[in-house]
Amino acid sequence: MPTSDAAALVALLAERNLTLSTAESCTGGMIASAIVDVPGASAVFPGGAVTYAETVKTSLLGVPEDVIRERGVVSRDVAALMAEGARRRFDTAVAVSTTGVAGPGGGTPEAPVGRVFIGIATASKTVVFREDIPGDREAIRRGATERAIRYLCACLTDITND
Repeated sequence: MPTSDAAALVALLAERNLTLSTAESCTGGMIASAIVDVPGASAVFPGGAVTYAETVKTSLLGVPEDVIRERGVVSRDVAALMAEGARRRFDTAVAVSTTGVAGPGGGTPEAPVGRVFIGIATASKTVVFREDIPGDREAIRRGATERAIRYLCACLTDITND
């Protein structure tokens, strides 16, 4: 059953005649799943990718290896490049990305468990939001998905398909 936020997102995209793609790492396809739960989503959502491995972020989305090496895979820069790469790859007006540490292990002082970056790219602008989400792996992934959808809805109020 679709969430009201996902339904609102699909409605906003349709109203503005915009398309959306996803590039998900820590959310593992949860954003795409929430979107396709909404009837009619196929009109605004041509597809997305789960880019869990660094090599896939590089080969599919064009994230440079040196950026991952220098900034870390869980970083503002990688989230921005993932969103921009998904927008180009899927030829959409808007793209969203997630990269983060869902845990329970894998955290570092620079990227602790629960740290998530959400990127949103359009033709004219890319914005990245940093979230520190408490809880276990499922709560972090679900929280990142919910926040990404809410940020998309907020950003869409300023976006038109020119």
